Amino acid sequence: MTRVHERLRTDLPVEAAFDFIADFANAHAWDPGTAWSRRSEPRDGPIGIGTAFELGVVMGKQVAPMTYRIMRFERPNRVVLEGSGSGVDAVDDIRFEQTGDGTTIDYTADIRLRGVRGLIQPFLGGTFERIGRDAAAGMASTLAGLAASGEQRPGGR
Repeated sequence: MTRVHERLRTDLPVEAAFDFIADFANAHAWDPGTAWSRRSEPRDGPIGIGTAFELGVVMGKQVAPMTYRIMRFERPNRVVLEGSGSGVDAVDDIRFEQTGDGTTIDYTADIRLRGVRGLIQPFLGGTFERIGRDAAAGMASTLAGLAASGEQRPGGR
């Protein structure tokens, strides 16, 4: 298993940062390793424990489908999602803390490759570190844009 850990700060209030990031249908907006993302079930209503998302995750030159499901939902402080698909299992534990006028986000992802891929996982540490840094940088940039525009979500939702 590989653990990726990143911390970042945003000027968004904790509720707005949590609502945007916990909704993994937005993952493609901040994670360059996600080609597309959408909510799969339930399709309507508020998100919470059990809400599922389908993501197209970039793996080399391919895009592989993964399903993420919210396992813990403690608005506005913590969301834990479990993902599975294409020989990969992941647990993303994202914590939010109000700091001054903004929010500090602590993002941890535990990634386990299954099958033959699992044999090479120990040699991919640098790759996973880069993926984590790129995701954190994308998250920080996207949230900064939302804070600067006064929007809490793309399109002002």
